[in-house]
Amino acid sequence: MPINKIRNEYELINLFCTLAEIPSPSLHEDKVIEWLQTYCKNKSLNCRLDNYKNVLINIPATDSSKPPLLLSAHMDIIGDDSPVETYLDGDLIRAKGRTLGADDKAGLANALYFATELSKSDVPHGELELVFTRDEENGASGIRNIEFDKLNSKYVLVLDSDSLGQLMTSGASYTTVKIHVTSFKGGHSGIDIADSTRENAAKLIADIVANLPQGVYYSENGEVVTSCNIGGISSGNLNVTNIINTTADASYSIRSSSRQMEEELKERMLFEIEDFNNQYEGIAKAEITFEEHLPPFEKSEDEYIPILFETVAKKVGIKPEISSFHAGAETHIYANRTNAKGEKFLPYLVGLADVHNMHSTDENVDYKSILKGQELLSEFYSAYIR
Repeated sequence: MPINKIRNEYELINLFCTLAEIPSPSLHEDKVIEWLQTYCKNKSLNCRLDNYKNVLINIPATDSSKPPLLLSAHMDIIGDDSPVETYLDGDLIRAKGRTLGADDKAGLANALYFATELSKSDVPHGELELVFTRDEENGASGIRNIEFDKLNSKYVLVLDSDSLGQLMTSGASYTTVKIHVTSFKGGHSGIDIADSTRENAAKLIADIVANLPQGVYYSENGEVVTSCNIGGISSGNLNVTNIINTTADASYSIRSSSRQMEEELKERMLFEIEDFNNQYEGIAKAEITFEEHLPPFEKSEDEYIPILFETVAKKVGIKPEISSFHAGAETHIYANRTNAKGEKFLPYLVGLADVHNMHSTDENVDYKSILKGQELLSEFYSAYIR
């Protein structure tokens, strides 16, 4: 039996709609933060804000032998500060004329409802930690400012996937790459064209790009692990053809869920630049720089949560989808931090609702999937503390 059975389905859906109707664009989450503080006070839940105004809620353990668990969701949404009016369209909840914010108010509502019910339960349980962050959509500054050394859980469920039954076990980093080429001598395309000491930087950058990887660099079991994508090339002026260009630039993005494979790709790119500089010594020079914006979320060898999740999902009639994703989320930050005990966090990106057309004015969520997501979370937690 699940530790929390939904006593009133309307209560959970009303909670979601109430949260969705509080506009909270990135870095303007004050209204939803204030609402959460009031809600927790009325429900006698232990709630505090950290120095960055992330919301942290704690349900103390009633049995210290049971393991703690952390549920994480973000409070900000894509959209502006204009009013949000939700309405029901069949089984779908929509917002009139704007984004709904089901990303991530669905995760927020499911976590908050579960914590509220757990606080009233007489079933022995471990500590439950809730982290509700700011600014996930814009720059992930909220999660980057969490006081991780004050959190006790090792396992983290980041409730931010858009499909009920998803459990993502790894995700790709995001690193930008800049290449700059300088040709030491420019000149006139007619008078100087025969001078072998002059090279056009536009041609040189094209040669470098032609030798660098593009697309999938490494895949495993049919899933992309590491990729490299050119963003753009810039040199000269399309309307000016009588100049031998002296500068050129190219930009790339690297995504990888394997630190080892990302480093291998970087070495490959560095080799091409070094080879270029040897070939054009005294004539031109290329420089390359890497900037990591999001670290990789690497797959853990610990299979406890995936196995438990798959078993429970099947039990409640949900088809589990356990895989990796070639993008970023707050899982990436958790995966590279440690908790109060010095343990490395083991995060997973979890779907507790079916959210469609995310970030668009046609965004909607199937309300029945929110209810099913609560059943999944409750059954999972019951098995987790067993």
